[in-house]
Amino acid sequence: MQYTPAEQPVAGARAASGLTTRTKLIVVGLLAAAAFGYFGFVAFQSATAYYMTVDEVVARGPDGVPASLQVKGRLLPDTFTRAGADGEPSTVAVFVLEENGAQLDATYEGALPDLFFNPHSEIVLSGAYRADGVFDAERVLVKCPSKYQSLDDDPPPDYGAPA
Repeated sequence: MQYTPAEQPVAGARAASGLTTRTKLIVVGLLAAAAFGYFGFVAFQSATAYYMTVDEVVARGPDGVPASLQVKGRLLPDTFTRAGADGEPSTVAVFVLEENGAQLDATYEGALPDLFFNPHSEIVLSGAYRADGVFDAERVLVKCPSKYQSLDDDPPPDYGAPA
């Protein structure tokens, strides 16, 4: 017995799934594009944080600010401590930020940047503002001063004067 192929394919003969290879590729491509779009949306949504100053946060209160935000201010001198409730050393830093006369109590657990205590530096905290009025920082960034000054120096008399 010898097999001889037909000259023409039989009409209506397709793969068992009923879909052509091209259709399958289009479906897989659309699913991949939808998955990438969804993951991109979720990533950007979680990375969104409002940027406010201390006086804006204090004026709005805990109910008037978004769940995730960044707060900019300066460290109020002599407010930093790492003492726990029992007076023992702690890894939690407690301090006060100040901006335009408003003050904000803040906490942060972890190592602080080197310029944190520089009075000329601006501090940016990322985290959440609790209902009791304390800001829980998850991340601390320090903006370097715009012009180098040692901690002991006052600004020169012509600093900021028009040239």
